[in-house]
Amino acid sequence: MYLTRKHLDRRTFLRGVGTAIALPMLDAMVPAFAAPGKLAAAPVRTSFVYVPNGIVMDNWTPKTAGKAFEVTRTLKPLEPFRDRMLVISGLMDNNANALGDGGGDHARAAASFLTAAHPKKTGGSDLHVGISADQVIAQANKETRLPSLELGLDDSRVVGHCDSGYSCAYTNSISWRTPSTPLAPEANPRAIFERLFGDVDTSLDAATRARRERYRKSLLDMARDEAQKLSGTLGASDRRKVDEYLDSIREIERRIEKAETDGRTITPTIDKPAGIPAVFADHAKLLFDLQFVAFQTDLTRVVSMVIGREGSVRTYDEIGVSEPHHPLSHHRNLPESLEKLTKINTFHVDLFSQFIARLAATPDGDGTLLDHAMVLYGCGIADSNRHTHEKLPILVMGGANGTIATGRHVALEKDTPVANLFLAMMNRSGVRRDSFGDSTGALEI
Repeated sequence: MYLTRKHLDRRTFLRGVGTAIALPMLDAMVPAFAAPGKLAAAPVRTSFVYVPNGIVMDNWTPKTAGKAFEVTRTLKPLEPFRDRMLVISGLMDNNANALGDGGGDHARAAASFLTAAHPKKTGGSDLHVGISADQVIAQANKETRLPSLELGLDDSRVVGHCDSGYSCAYTNSISWRTPSTPLAPEANPRAIFERLFGDVDTSLDAATRARRERYRKSLLDMARDEAQKLSGTLGASDRRKVDEYLDSIREIERRIEKAETDGRTITPTIDKPAGIPAVFADHAKLLFDLQFVAFQTDLTRVVSMVIGREGSVRTYDEIGVSEPHHPLSHHRNLPESLEKLTKINTFHVDLFSQFIARLAATPDGDGTLLDHAMVLYGCGIADSNRHTHEKLPILVMGGANGTIATGRHVALEKDTPVANLFLAMMNRSGVRRDSFGDSTGALEI
């Protein structure tokens, strides 16, 4: 028997000087003896996207349950993906409540959200909460270059007091490798890009790094010859996929370089957006794009992303909201404040929807990246005015290889632990556990 179809290993890389670029899923990676049209089960990618300071719940929660639910104002940007959306109402994070510890709802909301554990109230180094759900999944995966990525749009202070005697580590971090080890989210796109693709010595001082950068070519330039050789052996469909993928990396490089040389000045606020680019929406889109490429190349299968740290006082002048977010979230039910908060909530969902659109449009094995993903979007606070931690705003996008029944609004019994959802997501990622945190059983989704 003669096999004319070239077969590539799923872990094929383009290699250049100091770099190795993973490839997306190609038709040529299907085993040569596989039955026509049959692919091995695609890996499940899991993402947790966290937004701060609560949600205007009347503009978030659909009034009807089931498949006939209406897409509310805040969720409107996701309407094109209604059939891929699972809105879940009724989940509670009891560990974010005081439980005798007094103030500190914002710190507890962030720290307990993915850990399902009550954080020890401390501003020192004796931190203690729990291993987060993303890290439970990541630690079980031995197949990708990076176990997980932790991304964020704010700086990542892990020392000092940030909320009523709670350490800044609790406020800023939703991912915890161990009960005492927070994983600070990375805000710098260049650092994320180099972690994914570059072999760069980050211990060097800034001046030395700058000198080396003058001699450093693009990652794609270094791997160009190998890419051209590979493309010559592939079919038309695979050549198109490789070209589009390399173009996307080139575009991310271009945007990072542009952001790093952006000389514009921004009027200082109490909480000036950290990292680069300077414009919040550009920064968010770039981090979402880096997450997308990480999933596309299977460099990691687990990502957490913090849109803003709890208690964030970011302003959103680009959508006409000049008041700091956190003070505005104490809206006292004033119509004007509720309207501005809804604008912020919807703006965040709109940025998120663009990421979902890319996942939905990208082939992956026998489906799309969204078919093989489960992307959670939510917050550890519901009513921001009262700092409530029940009836949380939570939704899940994607099918996890057909194991999640989407296109629904599910209204659960009151005070169902949010840990039940995380337990269900672990199971769909191949991590079999009977319990997690304060769970009472895996949620049927």
